[in-house]
Amino acid sequence: MSRISVRGIAVASATAVTAVGAVVGFSGAGVSAPAGAQTLDEASTTKLLEVPAAPQAQELSTGITQQADAQTAAYDEAQRAQAAEAERVKAEAEKAAEEKAAAEKAAADKAAAEKAAADKAAADKAEADRKAAQERAARSAVRGPVEKVTASAADAKAIAQSMMSSTQYTCFSNIVERESGWRVNATNASSGAYGLVQSLPGNKMASAGADWRTNPETQIKWGLSYMNGRYGSPCEAWTFWKSHHWY
Repeated sequence: MSRISVRGIAVASATAVTAVGAVVGFSGAGVSAPAGAQTLDEASTTKLLEVPAAPQAQELSTGITQQADAQTAAYDEAQRAQAAEAERVKAEAEKAAEEKAAAEKAAADKAAAEKAAADKAAADKAEADRKAAQERAARSAVRGPVEKVTASAADAKAIAQSMMSSTQYTCFSNIVERESGWRVNATNASSGAYGLVQSLPGNKMASAGADWRTNPETQIKWGLSYMNGRYGSPCEAWTFWKSHHWY
């Protein structure tokens, strides 16, 4: 390093002026330098500061710049890391909220489905109970008041023979034998069908007479009309019955 020397400076102002005059080589008119005045020379120089030469100063400046850049880069990296961590925490919180919402929706959907199934089961049971009640009421209506039946099977057969040809009677009898056994008050416990020809419901036979519950003639009249109207004759009805076991 090269040194820059700074000359000593006198404290008193008069001495300072004299010293400056001595440096530049002149004195004012009529003014002479005092015998004891100090002069500035290399021997009396006080070395105060060392300043680096240009290449070394550039190297120092470059090092300082690099250090500042490194600190700036470290700060920027810390900021990016902090921002990335904040984004990660936010993303995890949003994902947790979405999963919670999905779980709550799934639970609500399941509860709604279970309720719908329970409501349907209750409605189905109520409908089944209603139909059962209707069937019980229909069977009760068919039975009607208990009336004494005095006509025998033989009486019923004789009435039937008098109302149709022997051929049709044979077919008619085959059906009645299997449906009721020629019992005027025969009742089907499951369906409520009633009488010789098992009318369902039994009160349909009221169209042939109000005494349909006990009078074999009324029942036979209605049964013959039914077979003729639906099948054409008792024998046609018997043909159907043999294939289906009902008519």
